[in-house]
Amino acid sequence: MAKASTGGEGSGAKRAAKGKASRPAASAHKVPPMSDAQIDRALAERSEWARVGDAIQRTLSFKDFVAAMVFVGLVAEMAESDQHHPDILIRYNKVTLSMSTHDAGGISHKDFALAAKVDGLATP
Repeated sequence: MAKASTGGEGSGAKRAAKGKASRPAASAHKVPPMSDAQIDRALAERSEWARVGDAIQRTLSFKDFVAAMVFVGLVAEMAESDQHHPDILIRYNKVTLSMSTHDAGGISHKDFALAAKVDGLATP
């Protein structure tokens, strides 16, 4: 049976607390969620996207699996650059992207900013 740490000298809790001092507080990066009205207005500009619970979602179709994977690779590069990562479901030639901002506890402007970039990729 593992022994619980009491937070004494040399404990993981002490080391973790030390490391936190140099990082900004998580709340400093918190993104505000959008209101329902703001989401509705933003969705009106992104007709291919729909609200699904606390996320926005779009499914795109490609000529085959390889084309779908190329698209996913491009989305991955954009997402990594923005540090905002969608959930991605791949079913042969169909790719479903779902976006939600965890820091906001729902949908934020970050989701729609990435959606606009995705729409730019998907448009010939």
